[in-house]
Amino acid sequence: MKQLTAKYNIDFMGRRKLAVIISLVVIVFSIGSLIGRGLNFGIDFTGGVLVEVGYDGAADLSGIRTSLGSGGFADAQVQNFGAASEVLIRLLPREGEENGKLAEDIMSLLRQSDASVELRRVEFVGPQVGEELAERGGTAMIFALLMILAYIMLRFQWKFAVGAVAALIHDVIITMGLFSIFQLPFDLSVLAAVLAVIGYSLNDTIVVFDRIRENFRGVRKGTAMEIANTSINQMLARSIITSGTTLLVLASLFLLGGEAVRGFSTALIFGIVVGTYSSIYTATIVALALNVTPQDLMVPKKEDLIDELP
Repeated sequence: MKQLTAKYNIDFMGRRKLAVIISLVVIVFSIGSLIGRGLNFGIDFTGGVLVEVGYDGAADLSGIRTSLGSGGFADAQVQNFGAASEVLIRLLPREGEENGKLAEDIMSLLRQSDASVELRRVEFVGPQVGEELAERGGTAMIFALLMILAYIMLRFQWKFAVGAVAALIHDVIITMGLFSIFQLPFDLSVLAAVLAVIGYSLNDTIVVFDRIRENFRGVRKGTAMEIANTSINQMLARSIITSGTTLLVLASLFLLGGEAVRGFSTALIFGIVVGTYSSIYTATIVALALNVTPQDLMVPKKEDLIDELP
């Protein structure tokens, strides 16, 4: 703990060029994957049929895939859901076929291999509903960024607002790029995690900006770059402790929470790491690139009005 609360003197801003290069490279790969491969949308967005079944013992996923493939469901996604005996099967919507009939056909195929299999849950999502959810999710993300821009402009100054929004866009692109590159399922829980990453990263950025503002007003010597570097070092212990404890909780969810929260915890773990990095580098570098100065954050002086005596 003493090491965490010790005073640091790391030259973060001296490595800003390297940080910019790394961010640009990762963003280019993320955007390229999002355009080229796209996201592996879950049933929440694509629509289709979700069937959850249970076995007496551990389920043979490869055998289940073989049985479904022989019955004309080669495109079915099969995975464990929580316990090894629980299986989740996802099917894309098919034109001219009823969703209820698809679920019945799947159960018939599975019972040919194991008569003890039980149907636990069936969910149907129409393609129009999925498309509407995708549009509303994107709209919510854009609206959140615009409101954040307005909030920071009122609380700080427009140069800091641009830096904060740039950091949030940086975090969203890279987090979604991870899901595109590795083709991890992207569903509503992951979208909620991305929105949560925006909030977490914003909170971290505001804490750094608050300290920069205090030092701009209190420190009379040093350039804006030096004052920003000092401010980041002063907040480093807080960032390490906050991010570390949050990651411990998310790691527990990832390892013990099962498939239901796997995507959610994955997005948050990666997003918090990227968000902490962007709060230190991206947000501050953009604000400094816009030539923010101590004068931008000075409290305006109030002139005393003296009433003239008649």
